[in-house]
Amino acid sequence: MEKIFKVDSSEKLQELFGDFDENIKTMEERYGVRIFADGSDVLVRSEEEAVVDQVLMILKTLMAEIEKGEKIDGQKLEYCFHLVEEEDTEAFDDFNRDMIVATARGKAIRAKTKGQQVYFETILSHDVTFGIGPAGTGKTFLAVAMAIRAFKNKEVSRIVITRPAVEAGESLGFLPGDLQMKVDPYLRPLYDALYEILGAETYLKLKERGLIEVAPLAYMRGRTLDNSFIILDEAQNTTREQMKMFLTRFGFGSKVVVNGDVTQIDLPGQKPSGLLHAREVLGNVPGIAFVPFSEKDVVRHALVRKIIASYEKYERNQVKNHGNTHRR
Repeated sequence: MEKIFKVDSSEKLQELFGDFDENIKTMEERYGVRIFADGSDVLVRSEEEAVVDQVLMILKTLMAEIEKGEKIDGQKLEYCFHLVEEEDTEAFDDFNRDMIVATARGKAIRAKTKGQQVYFETILSHDVTFGIGPAGTGKTFLAVAMAIRAFKNKEVSRIVITRPAVEAGESLGFLPGDLQMKVDPYLRPLYDALYEILGAETYLKLKERGLIEVAPLAYMRGRTLDNSFIILDEAQNTTREQMKMFLTRFGFGSKVVVNGDVTQIDLPGQKPSGLLHAREVLGNVPGIAFVPFSEKDVVRHALVRKIIASYEKYERNQVKNHGNTHRR
């Protein structure tokens, strides 16, 4: 079975195929098809017509992205595979692709998945937003991008980013220096996002002027933060008391984003997570919204999505088997 997908220019064909035909090779390997270029047309060949039709739908969806000026990278390719396989090909049109902010190099930052778009819109419309989901879904990076957007638009006068000083199976005690120096390695993802979007020089200037602050959660106690964009990262590792303390810090004209992954709680001694408690207590409070992310929103390497899905499946089976044991 062979079908043709027509492309109206060689430039678009090159974008579709990718560097060294990487996109086409990925499709061939995933779906067991052969894909050829014949002039500006693309031929898709397979013994199964349904598979050919699925690949044609992928090509059509990718071409629509190219015509919008979007670049086809590995993440977008994998996301397209996922959407077509779930028969949700209209998902790329479900969000408006507004640029959140531009990086120091001029690269536009936009939502890459439906979950990210919901997150973006929710932050705009709510005073307090909780982003809850697995690693790699862009929660931290997009929150920082939204903070910088608000700062550049003069909606806030400063940015405050914090996280709890809880070790992920490691010890902070032997490290030299004060608390700030001890937790700086754990704040690295936040610094990385700030450097990428602002550039290191601009970030350092704003930090020196006190307009951007990156600090451990302990430094938030006793403060009231007006006209600020405040981000709490790794919130699953807050205690109930810390979460309450943090949420009562923000003042007039401020916006709060709280991010966390409830599958990666590192609190010692089986302490209950402040993030889980907040979701239970604040779920119906006006002005506060909870945005769930899933493995579908992972924007790292394709294997990360598969790893997360496999762990979630394993944990569901463990809970199910545990329940069956108790019923016996």
